[in-house]
Amino acid sequence: MTTELNLTVFQLTRRDDGIAVVTIDAPGESQNTLKAEFVGEAHTLLDRLEQDPGVQGVVFISGKPGSFIAGADINMLKACQTAAEAAELSKAGQRFFDRLENFKVPIVAAIDGACLGGGLELALACHGRVCTDHPKTTLGLPEVMLGVLPGSGGTQRLPRLIGIPAALGLMLTGKHLNGQKARRMGLIDEVVPAPILLQTAVALVQQLQQHRGATRKTGSLFSIKGLTRLALENNPLGRRVLFQKAREQTLSKTKGHYPAPLRIIDCVETGTAQGFKKGLEAEAVGFGELAVTPQARQLMNLYFATTALKKDSGIADTSVQPRPVHKTAVLGAGLMGAGISYVTTDKAQIPVRLKDKEPAGLNRGLAYIDRLIHKRLQRRSLTPFEAGQARRRITPTLDFSGFHNVDLVIEAVFEDLKLKQQMIADVEANCLPTTIFATNTSSIPVAQIAEAAQHPENVIGMHYFSPVEKMPLLEVIAAPHTAPEVIATAVDFGRRQGKTVIVVQDGAGFYVNRMLAPYLNEAGYLLSEGVTIDAIDQALTQFGFPVGPFALLDEVGIDVGSKVGPILYAAFGERMKPAGVADRLLADGRYGRKNKKGFYRYEGVKSGEKSVDKTVYAVLGVDGSKVVEASEIVERCVLAMLNEAARCCAEGVIRSPRDGDIGAVFGIGFPPFLGGPFRYADSLGVAALVEKLEQYRQRLGERFAPAEVLTQMVKERRTFYAD
Repeated sequence: MTTELNLTVFQLTRRDDGIAVVTIDAPGESQNTLKAEFVGEAHTLLDRLEQDPGVQGVVFISGKPGSFIAGADINMLKACQTAAEAAELSKAGQRFFDRLENFKVPIVAAIDGACLGGGLELALACHGRVCTDHPKTTLGLPEVMLGVLPGSGGTQRLPRLIGIPAALGLMLTGKHLNGQKARRMGLIDEVVPAPILLQTAVALVQQLQQHRGATRKTGSLFSIKGLTRLALENNPLGRRVLFQKAREQTLSKTKGHYPAPLRIIDCVETGTAQGFKKGLEAEAVGFGELAVTPQARQLMNLYFATTALKKDSGIADTSVQPRPVHKTAVLGAGLMGAGISYVTTDKAQIPVRLKDKEPAGLNRGLAYIDRLIHKRLQRRSLTPFEAGQARRRITPTLDFSGFHNVDLVIEAVFEDLKLKQQMIADVEANCLPTTIFATNTSSIPVAQIAEAAQHPENVIGMHYFSPVEKMPLLEVIAAPHTAPEVIATAVDFGRRQGKTVIVVQDGAGFYVNRMLAPYLNEAGYLLSEGVTIDAIDQALTQFGFPVGPFALLDEVGIDVGSKVGPILYAAFGERMKPAGVADRLLADGRYGRKNKKGFYRYEGVKSGEKSVDKTVYAVLGVDGSKVVEASEIVERCVLAMLNEAARCCAEGVIRSPRDGDIGAVFGIGFPPFLGGPFRYADSLGVAALVEKLEQYRQRLGERFAPAEVLTQMVKERRTFYAD
């Protein structure tokens, strides 16, 4: 029977067997999220269920396919002005979930789709959990990605369910699990096809009714999990070692820039040592204090920026629709071409015709793709059937056979203008007149490449970052003649490949490489002055970059990096003049990691270790004896980057500071806790930024001349963001 209640988010139905089914369905929303105004309604629901003597069990299920509860509404968190306000949000969630855990009859969460953050905390408070095997079903506590911690009991219930090490692994990384991984970890009881989800959840309620009051075990004492708990979790000395190691590993990764991971460890340790109640108290205090930190505010800004970007087609005219893409081709089977092919088959699940001029090149590309697919198979994130499908979607060729019905061709050949123009001619001779030609150039203006095209309206830039399967950003470059629907198609296709996509205007270096070049150049100038490689790299990784500039050049390839510099120098003059470091290293046969000879040593070095190749100093004619404060190294490199980013914004290369921040964070690893170059410039103060640039200009020359837009902003007392 149906019980009438004045509810908007929850619908309550009681079956004849006494099991109440609560359907979560936020009106007018594409997915369920937890909002503050739902709390009162949730308590009203539980009041009614408690008062009904006929209720024998409860199932929570979503009314939205593909979304159980995707987490809390971040606007609710951002609106908190004080730690006390945020802590009260945490306590409100804790009180409701405590009621679920202590409810008079068994409660089971039936999960289909995203079950993240507060959604998973709700599921943890239930007495059982089942989920579907659908690819959209993911479980996790990603709060750390927003600079906070799970604030509704997650830091206490998850370790008790799956063990401390596994729980910390999830909470400290924000990692998402599919249903099968969650079941193996002990987080989920059963994984079933979507059509029998409710039926399975009801059966689990009935099973729990028969064992009411029994303590559920998470593994035999003599299993690996059981022995780990005995050695580490169930004795004070073992716990001390476990938490100490977790802190050491966290600090080595975060460099102390992110307070949330350490606070998560504190909460888990408090709950383990002092009990559940004390753990919840520590969790609420920690949640409140973290929510108002500068790091959390910037990470929330990034979240809102990327969420808005997902709804952006890349063009102003919202009536323009992307063309359908049913089949693609990639020219060049090197690391870039193979990576593009992999994300196309794996994420977009679209067929790829992979062409190379030599069988050896094709074989290397296909072997690389096979290794990537095999890794997913080993991690059990793909079934053998799915792995086979992914591999079969890529077909190799040495000619243009099979190109007659391709909708989109992406070239990933060498950075050579004539070669890329020849690729356009070949594609137009072998494909449809409507086939889109996308160039993966990293620096050559797309308009120059399109000069050879009969249909320049079909030519666009799609600049991927290496390694393609790991780097999240895609720059879509719109040339003056590129048709609007071609831009929309490239944006849509990039998102299907799993990429965060920004649209930039055509020009030398586009956006990411253009604002990266002064940063790398300044590192080169510092090295030429005699500052050591490791001092420069360490200063910038301590600042927050994932790797230093020289480690980055070794990874990308010194030869690849050297090709961008002359193009930017020709386009922008003296401020982009390279220090000449790359030329001298290339003359010495140093290409970086690819030939195990670069700024760092790769021969005779243990895996994971890295040491500077000190013979580089002799090649450059310096002795590496100059000492410069880390703060100056950071200022010179980072201020040069901010200055060029500001120029890009003023010239319309990027459409907004939002796109510029996303491009820098996702493209080169600009420290996320600083929000991106434009958020960081605002936090420094534009006037202070200009003053610092002027000081370096007096010392080091015109390459530090403040961008005109910055000096104008100082006069007008403007910032990049109004909020």
